[in-house]
Formats: sequence, C-alpha cells, structure tokens
Amino acid sequence: MASTQAPDRRTLLDMYRRATAVKQNDERFRAVIKSGKITATYYSPRGQDIIPAAVSVNLTDQDYICTIYRGIHDMIARGVPLKPLWAEIAGKVTGTCKGKGGAMHITHPATGVMVTTGVVGSSMPIANGLAMAAQIRGEKRVAIAYFGDGASNIGAFHEALNLAAVWKLPVVFVCQNNGYGEHTRYELATSAAKISDRAQGYQIPGVTVDGNEPLAMYAAAKTAIDRAREGGGPTLIEALTFRFYGHVFGDADAYMAKGEKEAAMARDPVVRFRVWLIENGHATEAQLKDMETVIERDIDEAVEFALSSPVPDAAELSRDVFATELTR
Repeated sequence: MASTQAPDRRTLLDMYRRATAVKQNDERFRAVIKSGKITATYYSPRGQDIIPAAVSVNLTDQDYICTIYRGIHDMIARGVPLKPLWAEIAGKVTGTCKGKGGAMHITHPATGVMVTTGVVGSSMPIANGLAMAAQIRGEKRVAIAYFGDGASNIGAFHEALNLAAVWKLPVVFVCQNNGYGEHTRYELATSAAKISDRAQGYQIPGVTVDGNEPLAMYAAAKTAIDRAREGGGPTLIEALTFRFYGHVFGDADAYMAKGEKEAAMARDPVVRFRVWLIENGHATEAQLKDMETVIERDIDEAVEFALSSPVPDAAELSRDVFATELTR
C-alpha cells in the first residue's frame, strides 16, 4: 500500500469509517429486504466501498457530488444521514425525497449530494454545471461525477469531458469500472483497453487506479481534486473494482465467469483494509470494533425510523412536480 501522497492516521481511520459504513449498511439493507420488512429495488455497492471513501476524505463540506442509481455507497461515504436515506428506500414521507424517488433518486444537497440520477451518463453534464457555477462565482468548490464503465460509451461522457476541458472546469470524473455494464462484460461493449485512455482525446489527465487499494485510490483522488480546486481543470479517474452482488439485488449473476465473483469476495477490500490498519499500527482491534459498533447502532436507529415513518399521503402526487402547486 505504498503511495507518494499517503494520508495521515486520522484520515486513514476516517476513510475506513466511511468504507465500513457502506459495508455495514449494505449488509443490513439486504437482510431487511429479504425479511420482507421493506419492499424496494436495491442496488448493492459491495466491493466498490473504498472508492467513494477515498474520494470523500479529500472533499470539503462545500464540494458537490453527482452520482447514479447504483451509487448508494457514494451517498453514504459522503455523509447522507442514515435515517432519511433508509426512509427514502423504504418509500416513506420522511425520506430525502419524501419517499418518491427510492434508491434511484436519493438527493441531499445539505451534504453535497446534488443528484442521484437514473439516466445513464447524466451525472457528468450535471457535475459540469455545478462546477461551472462555482467557477463563475470564484468559489473553490469541486464537483465529482461518479459513473460506471458502461456510461463511458454514452454521448454525454464525451460531451462532458470535452466541455470540462475547454472551460477548465473544477470537476473530477470518477469511473467505477466494475467490469460489467449491467449484464454485459466490459470487453464485449467497449473498444478502449482502458477508460482512462479516452482522456487523451480531450487533453486532460487520465489515470487508471486499483479502486480497491485505499492508498492508491486516495492518492489519485487527492491529486485530481487538488488540481481541480486550484484551477487546473478536470481529470478522469478510472477506478478498477468489482461488484459482489450483481447489477441489482436478486441478479443471478449467470453472465459472470465461474468463480469470478467468489474470487473477488475473497479479496474483500474493506476486510483487507481493516487488517492492514491493525497490522501497521494505525488502529487496534478494539478501536475499530468500537467504530463499527457506533455505526451499527446508527443503522439500528435508521431502520426503526424508516419502518415507523408514514407513507406519503396521496396529496404528494401533485407536489414537487410543478413550480406552482396544482389546485383542484
């Protein structure tokens, strides 16, 4: 885990806290949904936990992220409160979007999560708009656009990179390349050997990094974010990773090579990071256990909050649709 921009102990533990929060929440989401207590479409982020944790520790409270419907890990790592997050997935009125969006549209501007979009590739032009606004106002804000490898084949990807390069926007494009665009293997739909190679066409930095390796991911994110914040323009980061539970929860993974998923799960990045922290003297078993216990308690409270919250009233159907509320 060598790096030229190694984080200090406090940052390492913060990164682990965010990554294990993703892991622990996912374990509970899957358990609660399987129990029938919540009926919801759910996109498990397990396996990709380290990426947004390493990015988020480099962001300020004023920075933005735009993510996709498979990006619940991006939201948790950024700090979206668990109670409204759980309530939104449960379809309750106390959710981040009053229960109207579910997992595909969790948005929480107070923590910088400006949009979760269900349209493939659309996180990038939206992030450009936020970055442009910050640039015009003379603010030191940075916008992060998260997306998957499949979205790099969408026109919005190329348009966004081109415009960000022309205007030197303070935006970082983070491609979480988990090897599959929904159910299609990377090499069957993408001609580029590496997503990062596409940055060359727009004359911006492009880097491929092991997204499951905390220090490497931290260094890549820090370099790109610092560059954007100081007016250097955009960077494309391709973070290589793997998803443990398919495109959507319940996906049978029949399209995956035999043993591929099992091999990736045996190299669980959160578990490996935990072991590394202890072995290198950054934390003790007791310290990490205490951290995990606090998170587990917060999840308990979030689950209870979601289950006990009311569903939206029928009147909500006409609210938040038009600028002026309809009257009957």
